[in-house]
Amino acid sequence: MPTAYPTLPALALTFNAFVFGVSWWPLRALQAHGLHPLWATAFIFVLSTLGVLAWRPAGFRAFAQTPLLWLLLVSSGLTNIGFNWAVTSGDVVRVVLLFYLMPAWVVLLAWPLLHERPGPAALLCLGLAMAGVAIVLKTPEAPWPLPANLPDWLGLMSGFSFGLTNILLRKLADTPEPSRMIAMFGGGALLSVATAVVGVCLGQISAPPAATPDWLLIAAGISLAYLAGNLALQYGAARLSANTTALIMLTEVIFASVSASWLGAGTITARTLAGGALILLASLLSVVAFKRPPSFTAPS
Repeated sequence: MPTAYPTLPALALTFNAFVFGVSWWPLRALQAHGLHPLWATAFIFVLSTLGVLAWRPAGFRAFAQTPLLWLLLVSSGLTNIGFNWAVTSGDVVRVVLLFYLMPAWVVLLAWPLLHERPGPAALLCLGLAMAGVAIVLKTPEAPWPLPANLPDWLGLMSGFSFGLTNILLRKLADTPEPSRMIAMFGGGALLSVATAVVGVCLGQISAPPAATPDWLLIAAGISLAYLAGNLALQYGAARLSANTTALIMLTEVIFASVSASWLGAGTITARTLAGGALILLASLLSVVAFKRPPSFTAPS
């Protein structure tokens, strides 16, 4: 139930947005130590999944009665491996903006999955978001506004998976929370491990380096930060309205863009600003225009 004293819940949500907005930095630090982002994601989510299972071991039982939990596992896993890989290897500003095309995907997915026909406001959000991503993707070297590299594709894919994850969370609202948490953390663990193993077998990525205190401390630190961010999200989202939660979560774009630009991991051009403004406007309108806005969960 929304609280009458929203300061602390709002700060908790802002902390969550900060954690995931700057998560690219420790992921790149791990990559500098030879740990590919797929292995880093695996390390983080295996620890998180084991923690959730230790806390609520019975949560896995619901998977037998609720097949949609398996789809949530896959969509959450794709969200995390796509986002973490993209922000580690690409322009962080572009990747985050492409990722936040999510409201457009929600409009499209809500029709077949939730039987919610898009009205004029939803179609306006969809048009604004698509126009924004076209501006971001169109470069002077490219004749068409298409993804130019793997990070761009991963950013779009993770945003689509993020939208699907939020739709599934709405459909699974009556499922026990531990089961949903196991699906989301387990998806990050299983898919990142599987993708990393396949990548090593195909010679596309390297095996994890030998364990050293340097990268183990960084990995443990980001694991704790992810866990704290998720706890903050649950605390804040339970005490503020869905609209307020979604609006605060959009500050992740600001944290990511400012930190990446400051530390040289992304560039903010006039084209990026124009396209990003349309994408963010679509996100804001999707929050304020609907009585039942999509739930927002951080990439975790």
